[in-house]
Amino acid sequence: MTIAGEMLIGATALRGTDKPIRAIEAATGQPMEPAFGGGTPADVDRACALAWAAFDTYRETTPEARAAFLEACAQAILDIGDELITRAMAESGLPRPRLEGERGRTVGQLRLFAQEVRDGTWISARIDPALPQRAPLPRPDLRMRLIPLGPVAVFGASNFPLAFSVGGGDTASALAAGCPVVVKAHSAHPGTSELVGRAIQSAVKSCGLPEGVFSMLFGSGQVVGQGLVADPRIKAVGFTGSRAGGTALMKTAAARPEPIPVYAEMSSINPVFLMPKAMASRAAAIGKGFVGSLTLGAGQFCTNPGLVLAVEGPELDTFLASATEALGGAPAQTMLTPGILSAYQTGVSHLAGNNRVRKVASGQIATASTQGEAALFETTAAHFMDDPALAEEVFGAASLVIRCPDVETMLRVAEGLEGQLTATIQMEEGDLEMARLLLPVLERRVGRILVNGYPTGVEVSHAMVHGGPFPSTADGRSTSVGSLAIARFLRPVCYQDMPEALLPAALRDGNPMGLWRRIDGVLGKE
Repeated sequence: MTIAGEMLIGATALRGTDKPIRAIEAATGQPMEPAFGGGTPADVDRACALAWAAFDTYRETTPEARAAFLEACAQAILDIGDELITRAMAESGLPRPRLEGERGRTVGQLRLFAQEVRDGTWISARIDPALPQRAPLPRPDLRMRLIPLGPVAVFGASNFPLAFSVGGGDTASALAAGCPVVVKAHSAHPGTSELVGRAIQSAVKSCGLPEGVFSMLFGSGQVVGQGLVADPRIKAVGFTGSRAGGTALMKTAAARPEPIPVYAEMSSINPVFLMPKAMASRAAAIGKGFVGSLTLGAGQFCTNPGLVLAVEGPELDTFLASATEALGGAPAQTMLTPGILSAYQTGVSHLAGNNRVRKVASGQIATASTQGEAALFETTAAHFMDDPALAEEVFGAASLVIRCPDVETMLRVAEGLEGQLTATIQMEEGDLEMARLLLPVLERRVGRILVNGYPTGVEVSHAMVHGGPFPSTADGRSTSVGSLAIARFLRPVCYQDMPEALLPAALRDGNPMGLWRRIDGVLGKE
């Protein structure tokens, strides 16, 4: 498949005429071919117009037709072959095994949503039959289903060129819900994006769907991104990236004559709580496992464990000694982009220059200008609570250990944390009572709570939540991973005393679609 530096607007491929962008080879810092022309306001308008024109047809496709389309997208991505992996390796600096796994995850998400669409429970069909004899007033016939919101703007992420990008979870869940998608591809991996975009474009065509079901635009400034969010035909946004980028889109969406939801995953330091009994029995093992999670993928995960809380004592010293030894063997790693590396180095410098913070350990020295060195710092709970800057995310393999005088102080620190994607508790049976006190605090602060694991690694499944209170996400009621992600792009519609001939199939008598439905509140398949 040829990489031509072209945008995809419906069935058309064309070069953008705005400021061009080039991928930067992550390992060398050198620009790559070809150049990708940026989109213009006219390109945004055309993509949104096609998406809106496709919406009513696409949203009423049968579950089987929509599921088959998602599966066709998955197969088309696989059919690209090794070209996809080699281009993504060059653009991101990520190793082959990681990207092959990420391709499998991307395909798996599409197939999971195909299963979800076929199952039909996402429609949430409810029927309250008429009660004409009810006193003092009769009840009308009421029937409800969930319908798609409308076209969705999806922003590709820098750190996952496949799984959170053009064909990633936001795109998969929006298409599963029945929403056409317009993607703003990330400038860090435009070639990878074009390959995946062409695969989805081919699936749209092979499945006989309206061309506006999918489009993909490039743009290095605000023309495309802000233009998409401001366009009245876009009805929701999916975003993974920085807090500054996400909040900027939220402001644009809120300022529209018709505000729309922005589902932005933004910022998280993912605290790890080390309980006393766990530390007494396995502090060294915890330290080694923690460093493995911290340095995975150069720490460029939104679930990177950027904060550790533990009680002062010899066990914490054992943990730090083990972590220091493990970190000393961790090589510096190529980071995704020069901008991400620069931001990481700035964040590490700020911690190192803070007189309330002590540097505990470093990874191996970088051997190339594109690499970042892992770093571990420590401070006291009093200093942490007194300095809000210490709670800011450093995106990369850096973490801060908080020395607490007791478990009660750990609870106070937890109460002061911002919303997070994850929190981890390392514990043993003897820590149950302390963990029970901590749990309600974490439930108010995070979207996923782990016990005796590490936060990096997000399973794609029905029960997964990859979300959390602001600022980890824009809307803590949602998840961007797992089958529940489809709910972000749906809304309820009630049909009162609607003639049978006008009712959608999901709500007709006799249950022609064979759905699980709630009849007078009772779930079943009548």
